[in-house]
Amino acid sequence: MPTRKPLIALDADGVLLDFHHGYADAWHRAFGLRPGERDPLAYWPVDRWEVERLQGERLSHFGRHFDLHFWSNLPAIDGAIDACHRLRDAGFDLVCVSALDFEYEKARLGNLRTLGFPIERVVATGHHNGARSPKADAITALAPVAFVDDFLPYFRGMPASIHAALILRAPNGSPNAGDELSLCHSRHQDLAAFATAWLNDECRPRDCEVVQVP
Repeated sequence: MPTRKPLIALDADGVLLDFHHGYADAWHRAFGLRPGERDPLAYWPVDRWEVERLQGERLSHFGRHFDLHFWSNLPAIDGAIDACHRLRDAGFDLVCVSALDFEYEKARLGNLRTLGFPIERVVATGHHNGARSPKADAITALAPVAFVDDFLPYFRGMPASIHAALILRAPNGSPNAGDELSLCHSRHQDLAAFATAWLNDECRPRDCEVVQVP
């Protein structure tokens, strides 16, 4: 019987894909003007770009542009594609676990594959705020050796046996602070930094051995 490769689960927006630039593109499609940049270190796109805080019909109009086109065309974060190839070449399989509505699961996979990510599966979990991450059940079932996300609350309810790697990225207004940092086993600036640390055994658990499978 072939040996199963160890699995690493990766978030999409903020880890693999640049939601911020997708947000600016959606604004352009909705209102005909691409917004200027207000704060390149802002965690949330509404703070990153020079945009108004919408209400009512204008908010609904903007929301309609988070459609199939949007979820199919987000750009890759710098260094993320190379990081995934390095992890894959080292003997790990990769899966994307995204707090996305199920109807866009295939669009997300197509987006990743078109960009050249070596990822063949997306698991859409939906999204909600609560004491337990919307991704917890999927991660538990997949049983990866590591789970990488850029949103600290999404580590709530994860099995302690799974290495929880937090991507810090933009610090201004970030939710990635406070007591819940104890949920994470390691912190990294981006996926490229995680891949380097993981492959150099700087954060990988000692019992996580890479299994080379033909």
